[in-house]
Amino acid sequence: MRPSGRNVSEMRPISIETGVTRHAEGSCLIKCGDTHVLCTATIDERVPPFLKNSGLGWVTAEYGMLPRATHTRMRREAKNGQSGRTQEIQRLIGRSLRAGIDRVALGERQIVVDCDVIQADGGTRCASITGGWVALKLAIAKLMKAGLITSDPMMENVAAVSCGIYAGQTVVDLDYAEDSEAGTDGNFVMTGSGKLIELQASAEGATFSRQQFNELLDLAEAGVAELVAAQNAAVA
Repeated sequence: MRPSGRNVSEMRPISIETGVTRHAEGSCLIKCGDTHVLCTATIDERVPPFLKNSGLGWVTAEYGMLPRATHTRMRREAKNGQSGRTQEIQRLIGRSLRAGIDRVALGERQIVVDCDVIQADGGTRCASITGGWVALKLAIAKLMKAGLITSDPMMENVAAVSCGIYAGQTVVDLDYAEDSEAGTDGNFVMTGSGKLIELQASAEGATFSRQQFNELLDLAEAGVAELVAAQNAAVA
């Protein structure tokens, strides 16, 4: 039995509320169970220097956790003093979101997606990717409405879910109680059509077999399909 009482293939309740901030071109509050992340997308008509005059757009991300997002208070991270974990997560979010974008159609501009964890209960990077896509989609919709781009650069949905082996069972969408005790922990980033973008899986307590990995992948595919449906409902 999972600590939450869910069955092995059952996701936590998913909620995506859009338009939650006044100034950002795109924003949403995504809730995956007790993990809550505020995602905002900001349009910048400039690109990083390495893309100047290339005709290509860019999508990047920043990630952070509020001091009381967890059980005990964490110190705020200055940008130049970010932990390795924070840097790794925000690079993952950026890479993931770029995989679903036609950068030529976006034009020579940058969109920055900020993901701020309000409350953490496992799977914050996955929730950030899933909610980040929604914020990005809303920002691009504003560009299209204004006539600044003529074709939609959003090629596919991008979403992510955690899967792991807890108490000897393969399970989807780990909360903190499971994540902290899992023998294997993984994050699966996928497109709406089921293509793989990135996999992160580690044997933390015991090794896992090819069969178990296949089970994790099957759970991830089903979980991402639920997340994609929630994304599409949010931006409809």
